[in-house]
This record gives sequence, C-alpha cells and structure tokens, in this order.
Amino acid sequence: MTDLPHYTEYDTRLAAYAVIRDDDGRVLLALWNEGDQPRWTLPGGGVELAETVEEGAVREVLEETGYDVRLDGLLGVDSFVFSPAQRSNGSERPLKAVRVVFAATVTGGELTPEVGGTTDEARWFPLDEVRGLPRVSLVDVALGYLAAG
Repeated sequence: MTDLPHYTEYDTRLAAYAVIRDDDGRVLLALWNEGDQPRWTLPGGGVELAETVEEGAVREVLEETGYDVRLDGLLGVDSFVFSPAQRSNGSERPLKAVRVVFAATVTGGELTPEVGGTTDEARWFPLDEVRGLPRVSLVDVALGYLAAG
C-alpha cells in the first residue's frame, strides 16, 4: 500500500458538466477565466450542497450559457487531483475534483455570456476545431466519452 493522504487530508470538489451538441454537430464550450490563461471548458461547475448533481449541471449550464437544458444521460465520471501548487485559491491542501459529465440538449433560452462568474463567454465550435483550442483536460475526457459511447 502506498503512503497516500487520508481523505480528511485533502479537499474534494463535486462538479457537474454538460456536453451539448447542436443539429450541425457543433459542441458548446465556455471560456474559463480563472486559470493562468483563459481556456475553453464544458459548461458546468461546482454542485451546491443542497442540490443533486443533475440540478447542479442544469443550473451551471444556464448560468454560463443562458440555455435551459434537458439532461439526456450520464456520459461518465472523471477524477482529477490538483496539487496545492496547481490550486488557484492558495490552499495548501491537495484537491480531488470529481467531475460528472452528462449529455444534454438545449430546450430553451438564448446564448448569453455569464457576468461576474468563472466564465465570460460561451460559443459553439465544430468538433474538428476543438483540438486546436486552448482548453482544459476535461474537454478531451468528455469527447472521449462521446467517441466511446
């Protein structure tokens, strides 16, 4: 057994994201502005204490894109560990990010950028352009789920 930290010695963040494609096969991404440089990510984010993962995904998509969505199913669950040096909040504890990824469909609303949040733009991209974008690793994880599905 390796000498890994006990679960009380690191932080955990539960987050929910949506892969949303339109009729032309484009994917909706949001521009995350909290890192060292802006990078594209899936719409989504932290799940609040009193909400389900599904409710969190729907709320986050609305906040970051202006769209109401219907969740169409679970694509996968991914975990990623951030060292204290990788964290943007100055914490000296590692962080285990548990990222739940859903497929979703737009049911209403209008594309609107988030104001005062962790993203400041949302845009549709053809799938073949995504690999050339500055993006977070979760985008590749989610596109892998789609390809395997």
